[in-house]
Amino acid sequence: MRIKWYGTASLLIEGGATRVLVDPYLKLHNRKLFRVPVEEAAGADAALITHPHFDHFRDVGAFLNAGLPCVYVSENGIRIAERNGIPADKMLAVAAGDRFQIGEIGVRVFQSRHCVFDGATLAGIVLSPRTYFNAHKAVALLKEMKRYKIGDDVYAFGLTHGDKTVFILGSAGTDGDTQYPTGADLLVFPYQGRTKMYRYMRPFLKELQPKSVFADHFDDAFPPFTHKVNMEKFMREAEAFGIKATVPKEGEWYEV
Repeated sequence: MRIKWYGTASLLIEGGATRVLVDPYLKLHNRKLFRVPVEEAAGADAALITHPHFDHFRDVGAFLNAGLPCVYVSENGIRIAERNGIPADKMLAVAAGDRFQIGEIGVRVFQSRHCVFDGATLAGIVLSPRTYFNAHKAVALLKEMKRYKIGDDVYAFGLTHGDKTVFILGSAGTDGDTQYPTGADLLVFPYQGRTKMYRYMRPFLKELQPKSVFADHFDDAFPPFTHKVNMEKFMREAEAFGIKATVPKEGEWYEV
């Protein structure tokens, strides 16, 4: 298996002749970032949506229009798509506990939870001069976020090809009543939303025991609510657990 990061939470997973796109997002709120190659991404066999927040789901219509065959998302996500003018005729509803096959890649759906932002992170956004000088952008983002409200439809995906497994968290949260697989060859961990994210990551590494961890969502995709995260402590924390860590570059392939 191979994995490519397009920025934010957007991933392309390849297993044999099959490709699966995850949470495609064009990052139009920060055009200085890497531009997603829409035609390449839309050439995937299907897309998986971990949860229908705007930075995971809003732009999926652009990929469907470019030829993406289908999108697996929650029933709530399909309703959100219909309300926001996103083509929903190629969307398939999924729920926690589902298992299915996309070409050569097996998929398991697990209940998950969204990362809970800590007070220091929220205070840092509210009190930052960057927010003050970009108040119009902040207001526009808040309005957009309201159109993409999630419920409990936050999922993690386990993708398997041959003897390789990738476990993808769309947001850094887990469900206390769900038993997750351990020992994945690669854990994709969204590294933003807490002031000391490296400490917040520790219980995930202890519980899931991955062989390697791959960061995403650490870019400045929608300022002033995001920032580019310094990833040195991410690397050190993973290495302290004896886990190989990867801070990917946009658009490059990495072997699982």
